[in-house]
Amino acid sequence: MQGLRGLAWLLVIQSAGELLARALHLPFPGPVVGMVLLLGALRWQVVREPVSECAGFLLNHLSLLFIPVGVGVMTHLHLLSQYGGRIAVVLVLSTWIGMAVSALTLYALNRGDSPPENPPHV
Repeated sequence: MQGLRGLAWLLVIQSAGELLARALHLPFPGPVVGMVLLLGALRWQVVREPVSECAGFLLNHLSLLFIPVGVGVMTHLHLLSQYGGRIAVVLVLSTWIGMAVSALTLYALNRGDSPPENPPHV
């Protein structure tokens, strides 16, 4: 029963994000706004517990969610053969850029934390 409540919370929060994105003409998609709302809502245990159980269920069955993607790729193999090289280049470059931005952000956040001059000996 908790899992269904968690799914209901996820759907309500995503719908609220969609409504906010459309009503305020935000440049972000509704599900992204919903994820930000979910981040804030997870502070409350009444939301956190059911969503945690639902998330566990979804993660345990994550492989089933890739079946529609696989079917979509199979139905559009002609596009993959035509644009496959370009897609691979974009995927590799975007992965490298994402890793570089993550590393630079972590470096910038940790720059203020300097290690102690004389670490304690054990």
